[in-house]
Amino acid sequence: MNTTHVIVEGLVQGVFFRDYTYGQALQLNISGYVKNLPDRTVEAMLQGEKKAIESMLARLKQGSPRSQVEHLRVQNIDVEEQFSSFEIRY
Repeated sequence: MNTTHVIVEGLVQGVFFRDYTYGQALQLNISGYVKNLPDRTVEAMLQGEKKAIESMLARLKQGSPRSQVEHLRVQNIDVEEQFSSFEIRY
């Protein structure tokens, strides 16, 4: 199982970006979470097959229709925690 931590920069809060991310994760069978951060970025933790995560990263870069993604900070990490589903965290 691959785990990738992502910080999404740009106009990504208040534009349904978390809902978009949630829907894409469900389509790709990715578990983890998405969450707004105080600095106006969005954090995502993605767990799944390598190809699914690669597809998810491309979709995050595209963003929701009203978002303007400027940059993704991507880090592959080793974690013991296994997520059983994908959720929006508040």
